Amino acid sequence: MMVAASCVLSGCTVGPDYHGAPQVTHANAFVRAPATGVSTTHAPSQWWTTLGDPTLDALIDAALAHNADLQAAQARLRESRAQLQQQRAKELPKGTADAAALRMRKPDLSGLSQSSGTAGGRGPLQLYSAGFDASWEIDLFGGEHRATEAASAQAEAVDADLADTQVTLAAEVAQAYIGLRDQQRRLVLANRSAELEQQTLDLIQQRRAQGVGTDADVERQTTQVQTTRATLIPLDEQITESLDQLAVLTGQEPGALDSELSTPAPLPTLPASVPIDDPATMLQQRPDIRAAERRLAASNAQIGQHTADLFPKVTMLGFIGSNAADPGHLLRKSSFTWLGVPYLQWDVLDFGRTRGAIRQAEASRDEAIARYTQTVLAALQDANNALARYGHQRDSVQRLQQIEVSADRSAELMRQRYEAGASSLIDLLDTQRAQFSAQQNLVAGQAGLLKDFVSLQKGLGLGWKR
Repeated sequence: MMVAASCVLSGCTVGPDYHGAPQVTHANAFVRAPATGVSTTHAPSQWWTTLGDPTLDALIDAALAHNADLQAAQARLRESRAQLQQQRAKELPKGTADAAALRMRKPDLSGLSQSSGTAGGRGPLQLYSAGFDASWEIDLFGGEHRATEAASAQAEAVDADLADTQVTLAAEVAQAYIGLRDQQRRLVLANRSAELEQQTLDLIQQRRAQGVGTDADVERQTTQVQTTRATLIPLDEQITESLDQLAVLTGQEPGALDSELSTPAPLPTLPASVPIDDPATMLQQRPDIRAAERRLAASNAQIGQHTADLFPKVTMLGFIGSNAADPGHLLRKSSFTWLGVPYLQWDVLDFGRTRGAIRQAEASRDEAIARYTQTVLAALQDANNALARYGHQRDSVQRLQQIEVSADRSAELMRQRYEAGASSLIDLLDTQRAQFSAQQNLVAGQAGLLKDFVSLQKGLGLGWKR
């Protein structure tokens, strides 16, 4: 009857039930989305495949497989799942088995010698024992159920943390790779510019030897050549840093990717239109929001876990065993003993400790609500800012392309005029500087647009996979 009543009462679970996170936003579109260049179609999780760069794809796959930070996040997930398994086991009965064999010699006091003070003894006594005992704390008011609910939500939060690590890692690899290709391309342009300027210097030196040029013209062009060559040193340094960063991100030693990535290659190609879905979809797929929501659910369950401590606890205790002087007699009916007893425990004089724990859990729940709200608002801000930057940078790159075409045409025309003696060296140097600056600005602008694209994908919560 006690067990039957306990089973009925075990359906009573105290504490507030979780009904989901509060609704923070009703937005159905991103307010900062550019008018062109984006679409509200479904965005792929593995966004890097849309850039059409197999090398980048391989690097991100390697990072997702071997990165140390990701492996640490995976270990934390296994740990949280193991804790959930332990908590679930607490709702089940506990049992232990034991066996013992006792052999002793009993002294015989009846043969005690008065003269010697010694005693003889009788043959050894033997006792064999085997038993099994079990206990089960019946979850009358759902305290253990709430604890399991909290542990399950916490494990799901750690799972979301792992996905967030994947999102961050994919974005970091892409940013580092784009930076590498940007630096390599600007290094190629700087070398080419230095070669053209050296050719101009050779021409000026020939003109001076013929009595047409001046020493001032030679010094001006020499300064220009040295200035351009000076830009090569920091670019080389940046390339080395990017190579080492990519190696570490993919779980390798610095220098491991030098032979594979040292050869310059073009920047990845942006898709004609970037899919961005809508805010509701973003809120569902961003791992940090899912993690905050699961931690809110865990905090809510902990209130019920502590509330159950206000009520009595019933534990069923049982023992069955056998004792005999001969091991062959252990299975005889007369050797068996058993015991079964319900054990009631109620902490009635806790002096407010339990209610203090409940209030603490309620405060933690309120904090989790605030953190969830802030996470959602920060995610919306992140996504909208990324969209605004992408749109502005896209317009900027289009203008930089026009400037670069005009600077190239102006430099070629000025070179022809100088060689024909129709313009001065100063005019030629000015156009060469403008051409080099336009080329460098365009490359930097294209790389910046690609990095803004990566930031946008991260802001949308894309890049994780199970």
